Amino acid sequence: MISKGCEQCAKGGKMVLFVYGYCDQRDCFYCPLGENRKNVTDVYANERLVESDEDVLTEAHRMDALGTSITGGEPQEALERTCHYLSLLKDEFGEDHHTHLYTGITGGRENMRRLSEAGLDEIRFHPPFEQWGDLHGTEWEDILYIAQEEGLTPAFEIPGIRAEEEFLDFLDEGAAEFCNVNEFEMSDGNYRRMQEQGFELKEGHMSAVEGSREDILEVMGDHERVYFCTSVFKDAAQHRRRLKRMARNVRREFDDITDDGTLVYGKTRTSPQLLDELGVPEEFYTVKTNHVEVAWWLLEEMIEEGDLEEGEIVEQYPTYDGQVVERTPLV
Repeated sequence: MISKGCEQCAKGGKMVLFVYGYCDQRDCFYCPLGENRKNVTDVYANERLVESDEDVLTEAHRMDALGTSITGGEPQEALERTCHYLSLLKDEFGEDHHTHLYTGITGGRENMRRLSEAGLDEIRFHPPFEQWGDLHGTEWEDILYIAQEEGLTPAFEIPGIRAEEEFLDFLDEGAAEFCNVNEFEMSDGNYRRMQEQGFELKEGHMSAVEGSREDILEVMGDHERVYFCTSVFKDAAQHRRRLKRMARNVRREFDDITDDGTLVYGKTRTSPQLLDELGVPEEFYTVKTNHVEVAWWLLEEMIEEGDLEEGEIVEQYPTYDGQVVERTPLV
């Protein structure tokens, strides 16, 4: 049985709240942050740059969020901000809005207490890679029990660099509730550093790294509280399902939702008066500043019949930034 936080992620129901881009502990060669997120103080709710509390709540409502995952950088280094957003989300959505946080530092009892009081449910620790195998008897072991005492569910979330049996020991001892192992990935933010360390992309994959997956599964995969999250699942399931949740909420009467969770519509520079004359119902088009957006199938039909001269079919993400995936001209 997977954790509640993972269950909601698998449904695409977790909003990602990026609270702080700095991490002073170490410069991990595998850190996936891109240049727009690394070493910044900006806050992002999914793809939306946050300028007010209302932005956070609007984004959560936009996707019917079941919960929120809090990440960075290092959220504990912006503790007051992190606790503020935890309280904001719990006040808006209630105790059932599940929250988990990723952290690369222990933080201590006072941090655990404040996070718990603010509404954090689950804390996922990522110890420095250099210390794997030597965590017992250190602050990393202590913080697991402290987190429990303060009402949090402690867990590990680590990149799949290599198998490490010590994490299994923590699970068996009752110190950690589960251990998530994320398939090792390359990103725009870490590609050069990863190559310098000798890692290469797996053949036929967009981001998965060649190497350790089989060893990790052999050593750790049989434990009932170890969850191996593949790069394909993150992209094909988690991300796509989150997009579909958004798309269902933001789609207009004439938008089509694809299997990938993108929105498809037509775009033309014709006048709305002409659409009225052609009998297009008002709910099937929207007038913009210098163009009209309309049901793509109607636009295609009007161009084929010679009623309009030009247009295009647009496919875009339902996210706040509305990134366009593809444009197909119709002439």
